[in-house]
Amino acid sequence: MAKRPVFISKLEKGKIFKKALIEFEWFPGFAVIQKQKSITDLHAKTIEKYPELKILEISSKSLDELGINLSAFNLMINTKNNMTFSVETAFQASKVFKLGGPYDDLYLKSSKEAKKDIRLKNSGDLIKFKYFNREFPIEPKTFFYNWLYINALVKNEKLAQDVLEYNAFTDIEFNPDKSINCQAESVAIYVSLVKNDLLETALKSINDFKQTVYGNEVQTSEKNQQRSEQIRLL
Repeated sequence: MAKRPVFISKLEKGKIFKKALIEFEWFPGFAVIQKQKSITDLHAKTIEKYPELKILEISSKSLDELGINLSAFNLMINTKNNMTFSVETAFQASKVFKLGGPYDDLYLKSSKEAKKDIRLKNSGDLIKFKYFNREFPIEPKTFFYNWLYINALVKNEKLAQDVLEYNAFTDIEFNPDKSINCQAESVAIYVSLVKNDLLETALKSINDFKQTVYGNEVQTSEKNQQRSEQIRLL
């Protein structure tokens, strides 16, 4: 058995989405068919608990072509200067470390090549993100990834429209004990923003996105930072 989060597009307690941890049968192995067996059971167990949900797996292992196309490895960004790269590649290329980065040459690499670049592990602590001329902090931890993914999604109009048929999302590859960012979370946020008429507000600016999606979290983080600064002054 294993546990994985299901991201539900629903405003709840001031948050833009709900996260439910579901226990299901895990089928070990690297074969796609094994991953899909795990996905099927995860979705079945979720529906038992939340029968009102319509679930979509967001990953290259999805049983649905829409879920495959929405994988960060496959969701593409087309820039004004005719560059084309995936969300995953952009995310890795934007990392700035204490000892190096951002590594702009990664924009020319595939998703897998960018993610596995050895410099991402040998450049010290991650200190920020720099996406071309815009900088992003590493707090909230999922802020830049979700901003990047959702901005890419809205420019892929058919995918952005088709995914609105669903209200819950999974990523079988995402283990919250080992990873931070999750493409299923990004999609859940997008759908919730659209269905609550908040997408336009969120995309006005980087700060508007942060306040709309992370409002309570940002305020808590700022208060904690102020307390830390006060303690240091004592």
